[in-house]
Amino acid sequence: MGVFERLKIRAKNTKQEISAIFYAYQHPKTPTLPKIIILFTLGYALSPIDLFPDFIPILGYLDDILVIPDLISISIKLIPAEIMEISRKKAEGEPVTLKENWLFAGIFIAIWVVLLVIIVYSIIY
Repeated sequence: MGVFERLKIRAKNTKQEISAIFYAYQHPKTPTLPKIIILFTLGYALSPIDLFPDFIPILGYLDDILVIPDLISISIKLIPAEIMEISRKKAEGEPVTLKENWLFAGIFIAIWVVLLVIIVYSIIY
């Protein structure tokens, strides 16, 4: 199996796991800490703004290759096994589809701008 085939399989698995953790987030028995981590993971994975913009050579795809899968992995480890199993089955049958939502995009852009300002301010002062 070639590199591109493995990447395609990994991308498909990542999409399915994102759907599964979304359903786990919605499950009423999911504890609070995993819900917070899942919310952060989904927000970062679905954010139109990356930690490293994709136009930066090598670093641009670093978050897609390392950060997002690691966040997904942490989320999955925090979710109780029985909830994750139910969520994976639901994600297999009903994958989550996103609608285009400019308000959602605007909120994430605002969050990233605020974080950037805080970082720059803390470095300067």
